[in-house]
Amino acid sequence: MTGPQPGGAPGPGAAPGAGGLSGLVRLTAWVEGRVQGVGFRWWVRSRALELGLSGVAENLPDGRVKVVAEGPEDRCQELLRRLQGGGTPGLVRRVTERWAAATGSLTGFVER
Repeated sequence: MTGPQPGGAPGPGAAPGAGGLSGLVRLTAWVEGRVQGVGFRWWVRSRALELGLSGVAENLPDGRVKVVAEGPEDRCQELLRRLQGGGTPGLVRRVTERWAAATGSLTGFVER
């Protein structure tokens, strides 16, 4: 999904260089399916660190996993592709995304 996202945030590629920190972006993704209790957050953390991203993957009470990642747009897009790609632990049924400018408030990548 590209272009405007819910809440009016720009989609990937919508405004090059619009990120608040030298073109860095923030991806927030809500992942639905069988994604809790299967090593999914650990898998996300590993992929994000491979890509040099900072952020968090956390279980939500409704069974989804929320992923927040900041870094260069192309690397965040790659993480999104991997989340949607079918090679994840468990079973991903749907990924909803939102894009925004990076805030710089995240360091490392953690699981909650």
